[in-house]
Amino acid sequence: MAKTSSQTAEAGVPQKSRRDFIVVASYAMGAIGAGAVAWPLIDQMNPAADTLALASIEVDVSKIEEGQSITLKWRGKPVFIRHRTADEISRADAVVLDELRDPQTDADRAEKPEFLVLLGVCTHLGCVPLGQKVGEVKGEYDGWFCPCHGSHYDTSGRIRKGPAPLNLEIPPYSFVSDQVVKIG
Repeated sequence: MAKTSSQTAEAGVPQKSRRDFIVVASYAMGAIGAGAVAWPLIDQMNPAADTLALASIEVDVSKIEEGQSITLKWRGKPVFIRHRTADEISRADAVVLDELRDPQTDADRAEKPEFLVLLGVCTHLGCVPLGQKVGEVKGEYDGWFCPCHGSHYDTSGRIRKGPAPLNLEIPPYSFVSDQVVKIG
């Protein structure tokens, strides 16, 4: 004789609770399976190890002579570091802000006045301005000159003449010590 559902419930094994367990277990396995499929897809969106390695760089600036500039690469863009002379610093400080298209004081642009750190990308169309190497054209303000369209930047990297709308960008940087600057 077959037992009815009421007889099964009376025997202490409710049929409904077993069914609920199977449903919950099935949903849990489905969620685990979906997570196992989604994880590699989400994880592949993280930056590559070589990109993370370029997120910040440290540069020893003690070897840069006064009046000398170096160019290095950070996040695929050129970065200009110039060890400015006292004359370059005083000329940058003497500029009247009303004369500037994008007014910024020299103190706002250089954490330490003797070292200027800039992204070497013209703010007009993304060209690389001249003025880093000895003997290169530095423009009318002895800073940098973009030969593509004629933008002139001063010794603080501020736009003074030409079509560029903004000053040369200052990357996020800080001095780790007196001789080491960390960019990024």
